Amino acid sequence: MENVPLLEKIGVVTVCGALSYIIVRHIWSFLKMGKEPIRVLVTGAAGQIGYALVPMIARGVMLGPDQPIILHLLDIEPAAEALEGVKMELIDSAFPLLEGVVATTDVIKACEGVDIAIMVGGFPRKEGMERKEVMSKNTSIYKAQASALEQHAAENCKILVVANPANTNALILKEFAPSIPEKNITCLTQLDHNRALGQISERLNVPVRDVKNVIIWGNHSSTQYPDVNHATVITSNGKKPVRELIADDYWLNSQFIATVQQRGAAIIKARKLSSALSAAGAACDHIRNWVFGTPKGTWVSMGVCSDGSYGIQPGLIYSFPVTCQNGEWSIVQGLKINEFSREKMDETAKELAEEKELAYSCLKDQANG
Repeated sequence: MENVPLLEKIGVVTVCGALSYIIVRHIWSFLKMGKEPIRVLVTGAAGQIGYALVPMIARGVMLGPDQPIILHLLDIEPAAEALEGVKMELIDSAFPLLEGVVATTDVIKACEGVDIAIMVGGFPRKEGMERKEVMSKNTSIYKAQASALEQHAAENCKILVVANPANTNALILKEFAPSIPEKNITCLTQLDHNRALGQISERLNVPVRDVKNVIIWGNHSSTQYPDVNHATVITSNGKKPVRELIADDYWLNSQFIATVQQRGAAIIKARKLSSALSAAGAACDHIRNWVFGTPKGTWVSMGVCSDGSYGIQPGLIYSFPVTCQNGEWSIVQGLKINEFSREKMDETAKELAEEKELAYSCLKDQANG
């Protein structure tokens, strides 16, 4: 009988614990259900990348498994029927997180209230076209979309430009949407970053998750500079430099760089189509890192507005190593740059300056036309 009070106490504690668990679970369910949906715009949504990207967003790959989504899908008038087909498939997929789909060819309607804009649509270079002709088409597109985003998107809308020439398209968007903070306009070089990680992973036969801190400097083009001088691999003996583990500077300074630079062309040759799945996945990675932050001690590559860091011309949209925290990115500072890297970084910066000049020439022609 002496144990009765003790048993009663145990019973009370057990009941209280069970009730606490039930209450916490209900509160958590309420909080999850109470989350406001995030509106995500995807331009060029009827295209290959868009078709790969929108189900990833709807599944929570980009913004997490408990974040409701409303998708805004934009494409050009000739793609309207295909765009409607994408909307039908999204509805048929019954994604639990997807609370609505706006499919339209009207850029203003597409931009209304969006919190995140992923600019996949652009004018691709066709056989026989001059570089300036392609640039002229894209400056027109991004000038119009900049105006629509500035006037109709949510106040703190985060913008990711995917369509090529991605850096310069982002630059045009920045120029024609002056009220959107520069820090809210980025371009995709996470795809190149992931390609570099993949090449190191394959070479060393290690999981790609264990390869950290490669860098893509510069333009999302064949002049980009994939840099492994600060990259590491997590091994059973701790963190080791990539250069030490590979122990082949010739490969790292030549074939590795060329493979990453030319990977897009190699995929086109193999598939007869451009990268879509990997580009969509990289776009999700980019936004997820930006919104939720990068792990401590780890950086990623993003095309962002240069502030003069590492001697890069201020105002260019240039790929840097960045860390993200509280929805903001910051350029990693203080990295040592050797002579080889300096030359490569300047080469890709030169190309971006030339692209900027060409884009402004196109805009001048349009204004005078």
